[in-house]
Amino acid sequence: MTDWTSGYVADIGYTYGYYLELNPQRVKLAFLNAGLVAPEFGTACELGFGQGLSANMHAAASVCSWHGTDFNPSQAGFAQELATVSGANAHLFDEAFDEFAKRDLPEFDYIGLHGIWSWISDENRGVIVDFIRKKLKVGGVLYISYNTLPGWGTFAPMRHLMTEHAEIIGADGVGIVSRIDGALDFTEKLLATNPLFARANPLVNEKIKQIKGQNRHYLAHEYFNLDWYPMHFATMAQWMESAKLTYACSAHYLDHLDAVNLTAEQQAFLKDIHDPMFKQTVRDFMVNQQFRKDYWVKGARTLTPLEQAEQLREQRFVMSAHRPDVSLKVTGSLGEATLTESIYAPILDLMSDFKVRTLAQMEQLVKDKAINFGQLSQAVLVLCGNGTFSAVQGDTATTKAKKHTDKLNTHLMLKARSSNDISFLASPVTGGGIGVGRFHQLFILAIQQGKKKPEEWASFVAQILAAQGQKILKEGKPLDTPEEHIAELTTQAQEFSVKQLPIFKALQIA
Repeated sequence: MTDWTSGYVADIGYTYGYYLELNPQRVKLAFLNAGLVAPEFGTACELGFGQGLSANMHAAASVCSWHGTDFNPSQAGFAQELATVSGANAHLFDEAFDEFAKRDLPEFDYIGLHGIWSWISDENRGVIVDFIRKKLKVGGVLYISYNTLPGWGTFAPMRHLMTEHAEIIGADGVGIVSRIDGALDFTEKLLATNPLFARANPLVNEKIKQIKGQNRHYLAHEYFNLDWYPMHFATMAQWMESAKLTYACSAHYLDHLDAVNLTAEQQAFLKDIHDPMFKQTVRDFMVNQQFRKDYWVKGARTLTPLEQAEQLREQRFVMSAHRPDVSLKVTGSLGEATLTESIYAPILDLMSDFKVRTLAQMEQLVKDKAINFGQLSQAVLVLCGNGTFSAVQGDTATTKAKKHTDKLNTHLMLKARSSNDISFLASPVTGGGIGVGRFHQLFILAIQQGKKKPEEWASFVAQILAAQGQKILKEGKPLDTPEEHIAELTTQAQEFSVKQLPIFKALQIA
């Protein structure tokens, strides 16, 4: 009998994660910052969509037609459920990549893969590259993220040891979670013997401690597949070349900011490297890159400085954080850096009313603060990179998308009554997902059902929890009495009304 999993973990579902870099709406700012022409997106595809949360949110929150596949039928079934509920233009299947590639599919403006590249065989990588070569339009964009060398060089042998233990020593029939726990326990005991490997690689002990605290569903898919292959950037470039793709830029906005990632000496060293692909390889050594999130393009076209500035000024943004909670700190490969208050504070104060503004409008409104256009555009890139700002799509697209996001969000909020598995809702303003915790989802659900005051929202949630015998944890301890639950939920609801609700209203989630 053929094993349909091909060595990929399939007996435990992937986490219900949302990955904002998969949102095509984010491409334009990154491309404009890099001086490149970005296409308009009408058709999009996600390969290996997991539970399908990203694919469904992007389909519901945009006017794009989305296609995608994930070979795990239970995951594909959940994704199809969401697509049916939202009524969005999403066509999601449970096929392996080679089967999916044989379908009568449109050409795509955008194709996205999150992480999956590192966990599949070279045969499947070949299928994907051939699919991209045939189905990505000229000018189209590929988003791909993957485990990277040299950052994984130290831990790769330990990962191999853990998977060998899970495969050889792990008891048959006990399930992947028990085998993961057994492998981690074995690894800790090995490291306690102080092997020369650990002495030569002192960060391994810390990595194992970090892994022990992570979600077992995530670990199963991240570390325990048959195929696991961190890849040098140069090797990825060779794969992409056969699909006629060239590297465009990082999809992680903060990577564009050299000052927080590279020392002055490193920046000067890189300037002397004129080959852009080799420059990326060298940069990965400088930052010890473990995971890359990149955009590639079929036929890169550059903008003139005038075109770049004009198109940047047309981009629209909204603040998506509570102003008093915004820190003027940013973290890059060099550690934590402090943002210039005289530049960032006026921009944050301006946008704290949660109104949508173009970069041109922002430029005019902060010009008396001695902030020039270059400083403004970089600041907005950084604020989008740390989640304080979000790029905004056009009003027409927002209006069309809202009927789909409303349906999808209501469905997800109803699920939140019994589970905290899904911590995201879809915004027709940003064209993608936004982090919204379980209780915040339930507060929004209470508002939808006509409850107007925080005390009413708290009572609504308390009744849901009580009906299921669920208790709130506070400072690691469960609350016991109904009065304690009401008091805690009322405090949370009052804070929600001040901090989060104005944001969710601006994003048309509430």
